[in-house]
Amino acid sequence: MHTIIVRLRLLLAALGIIVAAGTGAFMYIEGWSFVDAVYFSVVTVATVGYGDVHPVTMAGKVATIVLIIAGVGTFLGFVATSTEALFAKRQAKTRTQNMNMIAGLYYSEIGNQLLANVARISRSFESMKQGCAVTGDWTARDFAAAQRALRKTEFDLTVSRGQLHELRHFLIEKGDLLLRLFENPSLHEKETFTELLRATLHLREELLHREDIYSIPDTDLIHLTGDIQRVYASLFTEWLEYMQHLKLYYPYLFSLAVRICPFNPDPSAIVQ
Repeated sequence: MHTIIVRLRLLLAALGIIVAAGTGAFMYIEGWSFVDAVYFSVVTVATVGYGDVHPVTMAGKVATIVLIIAGVGTFLGFVATSTEALFAKRQAKTRTQNMNMIAGLYYSEIGNQLLANVARISRSFESMKQGCAVTGDWTARDFAAAQRALRKTEFDLTVSRGQLHELRHFLIEKGDLLLRLFENPSLHEKETFTELLRATLHLREELLHREDIYSIPDTDLIHLTGDIQRVYASLFTEWLEYMQHLKLYYPYLFSLAVRICPFNPDPSAIVQ
């Protein structure tokens, strides 16, 4: 999309230069007024050609030929690129909607449960709670401030073997869903969310290969804690972006997401 916009700007600039050059040439050669010269240059470049104004001198006719050769192609290129930009914008919007549908499914089935568990495993939960307690009146500035605060937050996790055992059971149950999400072609439109899903799949695979979590040594517990930390580092950032998307485009989904947000006091789906 960025390349198309750059090309569109270059074509527009070239078109402006061609029309300006043609206007100046016809004012000088034919002695036309500014309005007549601009009018003739525009209708010539746009391939309209009413014929009510036309050059009478040899030099003017040569200038018209040059204007047609240089301007018509540029004009048609501008029209084609404009159409391509509109089509690309529509495609990008569709991809974004599909991507957020995937994110919504991930959070409703997996992510929200992981967010709810953070209070049990993070010593820095209180600071995160203050920064991520999304409410219905949050603005774009609030979401941006939360993202900045989150980047400064250290995910200080303390995970017990019992909590690992519960997490293992939970992620094993969600294995089919995770694989289906990862296979979705729309997923790769957003690398950061793809990385979150990849980190979640990796954590599941690590836990899947440990049949008895309670017998793992401390070194392995530290290793698995690092894998969990990688998931949470992406989970919060993507969750805030997803919440902002819901607020902008799906207020009814945002209302439910706010009510069950684990960082708000007494989270509950029931409307009080």
